[in-house]
Amino acid sequence: MKKKVFLIIAVASVFFANAQDINDALRYSSGEVVGSARYRALSGAFGALGGDLSAVNVNPASSAVFTNSFASVSLNIRDVDNETVFFGGTRSSSDSDVSLNQAGGVFVFENRHNNSMWKKFTFSVAFDNLDNYDDSWESRGVNGKEAIQGGSVASYFLNNAQGLNVNDISAFDGESYADAYADIGSAFGVQNQQAFLGYSSFILDLDPDGNNETEYVSLVEGNSFDQRFGYLATGYNGKIAFNFGAQYGDNLYLGLNLNSHFLNYEKLTVLEESNNETGGVINNVYFENVLNANGSGFSFQLGGIYKLTNEFRIGLTYDSPTWFSIEEESTQYLETSSIDGIPLVDGSAFFGEAINPQVINVFEPYNLQSPGKITGSLAYVFGKKGLISFDYSRKDYSKTKFTPKSDAYFRTQNSIIADRLTAASTFKLGGEYKVNQFSFRGGYRFEESPYKNGVTVGDLSGYSLGLGYDFGNTKLDITYDAYSQSREHQLYNTGLTDSAFIDANNSNITLSLGFSL
Repeated sequence: MKKKVFLIIAVASVFFANAQDINDALRYSSGEVVGSARYRALSGAFGALGGDLSAVNVNPASSAVFTNSFASVSLNIRDVDNETVFFGGTRSSSDSDVSLNQAGGVFVFENRHNNSMWKKFTFSVAFDNLDNYDDSWESRGVNGKEAIQGGSVASYFLNNAQGLNVNDISAFDGESYADAYADIGSAFGVQNQQAFLGYSSFILDLDPDGNNETEYVSLVEGNSFDQRFGYLATGYNGKIAFNFGAQYGDNLYLGLNLNSHFLNYEKLTVLEESNNETGGVINNVYFENVLNANGSGFSFQLGGIYKLTNEFRIGLTYDSPTWFSIEEESTQYLETSSIDGIPLVDGSAFFGEAINPQVINVFEPYNLQSPGKITGSLAYVFGKKGLISFDYSRKDYSKTKFTPKSDAYFRTQNSIIADRLTAASTFKLGGEYKVNQFSFRGGYRFEESPYKNGVTVGDLSGYSLGLGYDFGNTKLDITYDAYSQSREHQLYNTGLTDSAFIDANNSNITLSLGFSL
């Protein structure tokens, strides 16, 4: 049985592979419109309405709008279709899953003191899946750049190795790859591990014309590399909100959420690269990376809803930053092969090498502070016939921070975040029309790109349609919603830094069952 070694590596040593960067900061700071079917049918425009458990996620005062205790549960069927372009090559992929999207209950307590202005108090506990990380796509194309100029994944290993002493990136005589990988990671960190993989697999060798201790050359040559990059991710970003609400007078509703966050993210990336160059060079590379992240966090929300008239309502919500603590683990696998064989010192020839350390790198926990958000809302209710609602939110992604700020690497990443990200606005519009027991719903939303360039991650636009039926004490709702967004995915953050261009089209079918308690 192959053993797995758990290797603890300090965060500060993570410079290249699996480093915490702007992508992680944005992933854990973003969220989707998720929740009950009715909430999704209005594209989340519920900040001034209330009366829905998922609306409590937008404005904690929403719980105080309930007139009686209520509970609901929602299932979601999600489909993701990705179109990728990479050096002229196009690929299509599709992925779907079923998940528990929302569950919770609100308890309403009428104030029996008739002389008090406080009409009622509410307490609710609700789970919402803020983000679903399930995604898969593949890109393929022919990279026409020179190998050492970033055309090959060899440049990734070469950039990591340059300047490192050969004794610090190679195995001792008789030492296994697993032991060497673990010892090098423990003593020097992840950068040396990447150099070790490249050197041990014959992607790299010492430069005969340079310093024989610290300078290297690539054994991958040419300017035509057939590359396939695969991405597979799964996970979620969930939240349990403990809500306290109250109604003051006939027109004012107030609320507070204390939120417990938890996230899990698992990612597998695979690069397959081949070339037809002869002359004793590496012709095929297979490079696999696995990352597992788990985290927990805390945030709070303050909100209010005020009825200017019986029909017209306004809402205001402040979302605090979310303070996350995140732990990560990673594993790697590398395999290379040669068409003609590379002559070795003992007279034999190298035709292929597989390095599977079976070592789990366990990184020290780090902290992430996501940005806060302000939401303003308007709603007009046409008696019992229907309603129209509008939400506007603003979130400054440039305020995202890794901590501790005393860490030199995190300071650099925070500067990159502040330089590249910006404040983004979100617009949500929803409406509902009732005919007897039926409710017909629709919505639209638009989210600005969090990037200043508007390209790395593009604007998001989406729409929703829903139908509900009221049985009396029980409500059944179903909604279809869809949205699209384009983005770039950079393969590696050094060497092979080319990006795959992805057009993502997501759709959901949500079914909710609600009932009075």
